[in-house]
Order: sequence, then C-alpha cells, then structure tokens
Amino acid sequence: MIAQGQPLLVQDVIDARPLGRFQCIAIGLCILVAVLDGFDTQTIGMLAPSIAASLGVPVKSFGPAFSAGLIGMLLGAVTLGPLADRYGRKTMIVFSCVLFGSLSLATAHVTTLEQLFVLRLLTGVGLGGALPNAIALASEYAPQRYARTTVTTLMCGMPLGAVLGGVVSAALLPRAGWQSVFIVGGVLPLAVAVLIALVMPESARFLLARGRDMKQLAHIMRRIAPELRGDERYRSADTTARTTGVPIRLLFTEGRALGTVLLWIPYFLNLVVLYFIVSWMPAVLLGAHQPASAGIAAISAFSVGGVLSSVVQGALMNRLGARRVLLCELLACAALMLVLGTWPEDYALVVAASFAIGAVVQGAQAGFNALAAEFYPTHMRATGVGCAVGIGRIGSISGPVLGGMLLAWNWSPGAIFMAGIVPAMIAAVAVAANRSK
Repeated sequence: MIAQGQPLLVQDVIDARPLGRFQCIAIGLCILVAVLDGFDTQTIGMLAPSIAASLGVPVKSFGPAFSAGLIGMLLGAVTLGPLADRYGRKTMIVFSCVLFGSLSLATAHVTTLEQLFVLRLLTGVGLGGALPNAIALASEYAPQRYARTTVTTLMCGMPLGAVLGGVVSAALLPRAGWQSVFIVGGVLPLAVAVLIALVMPESARFLLARGRDMKQLAHIMRRIAPELRGDERYRSADTTARTTGVPIRLLFTEGRALGTVLLWIPYFLNLVVLYFIVSWMPAVLLGAHQPASAGIAAISAFSVGGVLSSVVQGALMNRLGARRVLLCELLACAALMLVLGTWPEDYALVVAASFAIGAVVQGAQAGFNALAAEFYPTHMRATGVGCAVGIGRIGSISGPVLGGMLLAWNWSPGAIFMAGIVPAMIAAVAVAANRSK
C-alpha cells in the first residue's frame, strides 16, 4: 500500500511493485538498441573482403576504417551520454538510432576507402551514444531487486546482434552484395527509432530530477502503479538532482573518485581482452596451423557463451555478490588464456575454451555495466555510464592494436594468448580493491 498525503519517492513506487508490462516494453526496446549495436559493430568485419574487392583496395588497408568506428563510439559515449542528463535518455536514444541508421544507409553507397572511413567514424558516434543511454533508462525502470538482472540481460543483445549480423550477411552477401547488409543495418535502427519515439516513455526519475512535465511523470507513475490517483507529488532521494548540467569532473567528487577509477580499470582491460579475441582469434589460430574454420567456430562459440552468461550474470551477482562473481570471472579468464596458450593446436579444446572465455569475459562486461548504472545517482547516471562505456571503447581500440603488434613482432600463438593473462589479472586486482559494491 502506497502512503498518501506526502510526496512519494519515485524509486519506492517502482521498487514496491513487480516488473510490469509497461516497464518490460521500455526495457525490451533498450535490448533492441543493444542488438543493433552488436549487429553494426560485427558486420563491418564480415563484409571487409567484399567491400575491398568492390573498391579495388587490399583488405589490409581496412585497419583505419575499423578503428574509425571504434573511435566514433568513444566520442559518442562521452558526448551523447552527458547530453542525456540534460535533454533526456529517450531523446538521445532516438537521436543516436537515427544518426547511425542514416549513416549506415549512406555507407551502402561509398565508392572510396576515404568515404568509408568518414562514415564509419560518424556511425560510431551514433552507436556510442545509444548504448549508455539504453543502459541508464533500463536500469531506472527496473525495481532495485531486478536492476542488475535487467542490465546484464540487456547486454546479451550485443552478442545476439553479432549472431544476427552473421546470419544476415550470409543470406544477403552472395545474392545482393555487401551494400544490402548496410541497407538492412540502416533500416532497422530507423524503424526502432520510430518505435521508441512512439512507445518508449522517458525515464520517470529523469523527469523528476529535471523538474519537467509533472503531468507526464504522473501519467507514467499511474502506468506503473494503477492504484495512484494521479495528483500525487513526487520527490527524489537524490538531493542534488536538480542541476543544469553534469560536468565529467563530478564523477570524481563527493567520494566517487576511487570508485570511478576502480570501475574504469577493469572496464577498460576486460574490453582489451574481448576485442583482441574477436579481432585476432582467426589469425592467431591460422598461425597455430588450425584450419580457417577453427577461427569461425571459435568466434561463434565465444558469442554464444556471451549470450548465455549475460542472461544469468545479474542473478549470480545478486546471489553471490558482485565482487565475488566478477573476481572469479576475471581469474577464470586468465586461466583459460593459459589453456589456449599451452594447447593452441587442439581444435576441440580451442573451441571449448573460446566458449568459456566468451562466457566469463562478456558476462563480466555485462556486470560492469550494471555496476556503473548502480554507482552513479540519477542526475548523473547517463554521464557516468557514458564515460565508463567511453573508457571501454578505448580498450576496444587497444585490443586489436596490441594484437596486431604482437603478430608483427612474430610472437608465437601460445605467447600471444598468454599475453591476455596480464590485463585479466590487473582487472582482477582492481575489482578486489573496489569496496564500493
């Protein structure tokens, strides 16, 4: 029973009720945004040989185009995330989807590598802004007891999108060419943007924090709690909620500095490992005299492991404790990299280890996203998540670069895999030292 006659805490109203249809729709749309992110991020690598042949350039010259997309994601995460704390999560999600959808359609018409570079950079900005805002909005509509499960389930959308990208590419590439895949990758986010604009509610906590449109807030709260009359007053537990902007420096004030740094370190290093594996696993296995099919099987197993672990990550963190689960996953990653480094020529073992690494690395990444959404208060949540995602994007850029350097230095396949132990162990130390969660 909700008390009458006094201002209500928005989060108390949400926490007091089960996860209803209204909230599930909002969270489901956020998961769709994550699927679109995974689709776009992975398909460019699959299409590179066909694009190279069409443009008359060698595949090895695609390195800058790959990096451009990741750099754009970094820029989008650290700019569109903070803007959402001023203009709204829903507004920036719609803007981001329209941006990267339109640019994906434009990419289908490139005729030079330079055009591809520019469009991938700008597409990355849209992608970089979509995910942190989807995480922030989904976490704010979930009751506290489901917050971690909600965010980690949302993150399974990225490997699902990668799988979808592979299916679409395999179906369309032989029949309609690489351009058709970019057209699909453009139409889908534009359609989702329209759906979000029409159906998705703005974050109730954001509306309260900004003191905007109290009628809209009351309508949203009645959708969540139908027993409310509609004339209730609301307040936030966050006493600093009403600000005109959220400078990044606030992530390091009021006792948040150490927690921010200890979140960023494993966020960065875990994505170094993740993108190193995604980018270079096939090439490293070829160096270990494995067939080309081994690389495809390993990456597929890696993605499937990520989907399954993301679904259960939140429940594990709630039951066993966030620090314990994340620490075990990072230590398991180090042990599995040792297995790959010791027996890189064993096909069955490589595929099995790839599945397990996909589970622990992508599960841990989903967990870090959940912690970022928990750690920062409402008025700066999109800024905090956006900056964490931005730091992670630097890791996603660094992983492929470091892998390429190790290959250029003629490291053996075993030594390259064992190099992955170092970032996993440093990340584990940072998680062990973080007492904020």
